[in-house]
Amino acid sequence: MKRRRAAWLVPLAALSVWQGCDRNAPPAPDVVARIGEVDEVRYSEFESYLEATVGDGESVLASDVLSQLFDQFLDETLLVRLAVDRGLVQAENGRGARRRAIDALLREGLRGEPSPAEVEAWYRQHRQELARPERVRLRQILTEDRATAERALREIAGGADFAQVARRLSREPGAASGGYQGELSREDLPPAFADVIFSLEPGEVSPVVPADYGFHIFQVMDRAPAEVVPLEDVREEILGRLRRERADRLLASLVSEARGRYDVEVHARNLPFNYVGSYR
Repeated sequence: MKRRRAAWLVPLAALSVWQGCDRNAPPAPDVVARIGEVDEVRYSEFESYLEATVGDGESVLASDVLSQLFDQFLDETLLVRLAVDRGLVQAENGRGARRRAIDALLREGLRGEPSPAEVEAWYRQHRQELARPERVRLRQILTEDRATAERALREIAGGADFAQVARRLSREPGAASGGYQGELSREDLPPAFADVIFSLEPGEVSPVVPADYGFHIFQVMDRAPAEVVPLEDVREEILGRLRRERADRLLASLVSEARGRYDVEVHARNLPFNYVGSYR
């Protein structure tokens, strides 16, 4: 079956006819940019980039979106040239070549890991993001009728294990695990239940609590106070964030360097959309 051309792609034959009406268009209607004096960038290269980036779909992309993608395409093209000029990769084309070139530039520029001081500074600056409210570890029994709920409550009051009663009498998905609901904050609970549950001490069992869909009995297993997540619990997450932030800053710096180093001329009239990007 022949592949369907994506809706955002304009056939070059149609592009040639369209360009033939403009005397100021470059001689080759498929050349959409020139890097330096001799390197020509053809529309077919951007077409392949679009297919790899956004897929070969039928969605129509607006001109501002296509302009951003074209700028990104040119930025990556310049980064490949920068990596080649630095002797980090061999000159080659294709999506894989772009990824290898960018990875090589990042490896060259990113030396060492974020320091413990950087990790601690990030932790101090983002303490509010790492705050956790008071929480309870909760079990529940849910029955369809009050009589079964009252029976369950009598068995627990008589010394039966809450989890065992839940396995026999509860009708909710967590019954097989003894009614365990996990660690929950007030915000995780329906308001009608939050006050009841957070009034219980560890090990305490609630009275029967009616709801529209049945009857609940709750047991608080234990409570955890409001706290800020300890640094050691999030150290690896912070390291990951710092690595990504460093890579993003370096990549922006490399793009700026490449734009300043290589002259780029965009032939906007040869693009089948209204180019409003930053290479104008």
